[in-house]
Amino acid sequence: MTTPADVLGFWFAEGPDTFREAWFKRDDAFDAAIRDRFAVATQAAREGALDDWATQPDSALALLVLLDQFPRNLHRGSAEAFASDAHARAIARDVVLAHRFDLALARTERVFLYLPFEHSESMADQDVSVALFEGLRDDARMAKPDGTIDYAWRHRAVIARFGRFPHRNVALGRDSTAAEATWLAAGGGF
Repeated sequence: MTTPADVLGFWFAEGPDTFREAWFKRDDAFDAAIRDRFAVATQAAREGALDDWATQPDSALALLVLLDQFPRNLHRGSAEAFASDAHARAIARDVVLAHRFDLALARTERVFLYLPFEHSESMADQDVSVALFEGLRDDARMAKPDGTIDYAWRHRAVIARFGRFPHRNVALGRDSTAAEATWLAAGGGF
């Protein structure tokens, strides 16, 4: 059975405050390692079987990695990549907004408690995301251009403009508006 320590040991293999390139780019070998080691646990988390992990900062972090990050690696380009997003946000609301577990973690670890809000297509969640990420402004790595805080603002700008993330439209079976199609054709990046 997978434990929170297994998830965190894999995800933060280079240390709890070190960014890994594989986290935010396509890496087939990294995705395969996640599939081999954590596909069953990711599904169990999605079904709510691991919700008891949300009672302590470290295990809550592991749960949010299973709910918010691993599905994006395991199901790229499909609706399943986003299928546990609402569950991840509910856990994040509890562990971050109600219990402030984030304050017990390293700054890089906190990013993964905040990303469920950044991944939301709700403007209110985007506002929470930006506020949380702005709290990391004194960390030069996160405050640099194209850093974590900048990406939070970019995600918010897309939701402010379109009310959703147009790059998800195909995976979610949604038709793109003319404005979204133009934006996507121009690169549609963050």
